[in-house]
Amino acid sequence: MTKRKTAVHIIARAQLPTRFGNFTILGMQGNSPNEEAVVLVRGRLNGSVPLVRIHSQCLTGDVLTSQRCDCRAQLELSFRRIGRARAGVLLYLPQEGRGIGLMNKLKAYELQDCGKDTVEANRELGFAADSREYGFCAAVLKKLGVRRVRLLSNNPDKVAQLEAGGVKVVERLPCEPRVAKGARAYMRTKRDKMGHILNGV
Repeated sequence: MTKRKTAVHIIARAQLPTRFGNFTILGMQGNSPNEEAVVLVRGRLNGSVPLVRIHSQCLTGDVLTSQRCDCRAQLELSFRRIGRARAGVLLYLPQEGRGIGLMNKLKAYELQDCGKDTVEANRELGFAADSREYGFCAAVLKKLGVRRVRLLSNNPDKVAQLEAGGVKVVERLPCEPRVAKGARAYMRTKRDKMGHILNGV
């Protein structure tokens, strides 16, 4: 059976001035309700190999400044680097809790408070360690005319899924900001159990 090609639509476009620079913000949707992203574009993408960050939504980290994870620190580092790049894209995905949703993520927090790590907590709730998919991201990038990227990520799975979707990762750049002491066990779990490439933990 042939896999249906993802159709990507730009449903909104506006200017977004930020403290990291001026971006164009796009709302993009695919075939199904779970295929959507907020996309921030900096500079001219045509003919370039842009610096790209794929960032999964983390309400507790990005908004509420949780120190259980490195999400906000990674997001700010990515904004700074893309803001200085000649061309860049930040894809912000509604994949809370590695794809399990906000309420389940809070249940996972409760299990972590009882001694589980993030992988053990997700599995006890009946989920994979990481349920996220990045095929839609590849389709979004191609819609923007991008087929070659410099990817700001520690996650080899992102590289593999982008390349399977037809986007060549010509360079993977580490995304390792300074993090609070409370996030170090979380980072070691990502390194030891999920294969993330982390040198600073």
